[in-house]
Formats: sequence, C-alpha cells, structure tokens
Amino acid sequence: MGKRPNMDIFNYNDTAEFSKTVTEYDVYAFAGIVGDFYGVHLNEEFSKKTRFGKRIAQGALSVGFLATLNGYMAARVPEPGAVSYRYDVTFTAPVYLGDTVTARLDLVEKEEERNVCIFQATVTNQDGAVVAEGKTYLKVL
Repeated sequence: MGKRPNMDIFNYNDTAEFSKTVTEYDVYAFAGIVGDFYGVHLNEEFSKKTRFGKRIAQGALSVGFLATLNGYMAARVPEPGAVSYRYDVTFTAPVYLGDTVTARLDLVEKEEERNVCIFQATVTNQDGAVVAEGKTYLKVL
C-alpha cells in the first residue's frame, strides 16, 4: 500500500485531552442510546449492595471520551481523512457520578507501512487516579 503523505501530519508525542464532569444525565442518556440499563448504573439501591457502594458510570462512557479524542486527531487529516478502528482499553477503577474525568491520547507509535497511528490512552479522575487505560488506533486513509 505504501505510506500516505498525510501520515506526516502526526508527530511522536502529539497529545490531545478532553475533560468532563460525569452527570446523572450522561449516564441515563448513554443507557438509552446503547441499551445498558444495568442496575449498578441506574439503580441506587442495587448499587449500594455492590462493591462500589453507589452508582457508577458505564465503562464504555470512558471509551467514548477517548473516541472524542480520536475524532479530534482524525479531523486534523485532510481528505480522504482518517478513521479510528480499534480500542484496547482496560477499566482500572470506577467512575462515579460527579467525577470529573480527563481523557488523554499520546502518540507513541506510527506504523508507516500500514498508515496507522497508535496512541497511549489514559482516563483519569479528578484525584489523578487512572480509571481506564490502553491504546487507540487511527488509520490514515
């Protein structure tokens, strides 16, 4: 296939960040969109009986914040653009309603022959605790 000229837009150590306070609305809206109505997210009484002790946000919501950043990176690429195609993420701690989380991507690898940028992905809460981490992959078209 060969390296795409638009791969040169990205440099090692390119970063992006996005912060958001997770609200009741976010959890309910996300549940409605994806159909994740599990009690630990929506039912306070159920949640009290879990190891979390109270309601938590869906883990995929943190992945959604990373997707926002992948979209930001993809938007930097002129036509025909870029698409995110893979997320390898591990959830390491819960996100509670009211937590302010910061998602961050750091470019750590460029696979020039495959036209792929690999980002270290980290989501932390307001106390600096890592709640999700892994890698995201962006394919330059």
